[in-house]
Amino acid sequence: MPLLKSVGELLRRRHGASSRTSRAALPDGFALDSAKVSGFTAGTLSAEDEASLADEIARMLPHHWDLPTKSVEALTPVVDHLGGQQQLMAWLDRHPGRPRLVARIYVLLGHLDQYSEDPAVVDAVQQARAKDPFPVGLRGYLAPETNAETLGSLAFRIEELLGESRVDDAVALALATADWLRGAAENADAPSADVREMGELMGHLHWDISEAAAQA
Repeated sequence: MPLLKSVGELLRRRHGASSRTSRAALPDGFALDSAKVSGFTAGTLSAEDEASLADEIARMLPHHWDLPTKSVEALTPVVDHLGGQQQLMAWLDRHPGRPRLVARIYVLLGHLDQYSEDPAVVDAVQQARAKDPFPVGLRGYLAPETNAETLGSLAFRIEELLGESRVDDAVALALATADWLRGAAENADAPSADVREMGELMGHLHWDISEAAAQA
């Protein structure tokens, strides 16, 4: 999974997204298996149970905004044991299926947040939108105005789809977003080094997510 180390806080609240719409709630009674969490942090969990724990966490992550206190308390020891959110994603990536797919999508989301704060990238996105107002796969997801909120909004929508268990739709939107940004970088007028790097990274992430989706 390329450049995971460059992603900041992957589970932080995005650009006012929480105020725009409500999220799908966790199923009643959903919680991490406390015995698996204890076994994992103690280093005694079997490989089969570790894979099961990874799947539970992958299903929980899209709801991290409004997790019940007990769920947060159960997840925190896992994150602390692994060394942080980035290490959590690397650990999930080692488990094929939903955990790997979710981890790779979250790496994309982290970069969308990061690039929202880069004026050169925002300018390249605005140029791309001016040339093609309705990019393939993004109609209905992009607001009419293209600004610093655009990439964060796409990140929010992808995560929202995951939270609604619309995994195929989340993958399709993630891939369309990565492909659009890759093209925006390639077609930008006098692209900066950051824009060129963004384009290359989006190409890698598109491949990574495609591979994980095919294995899921």
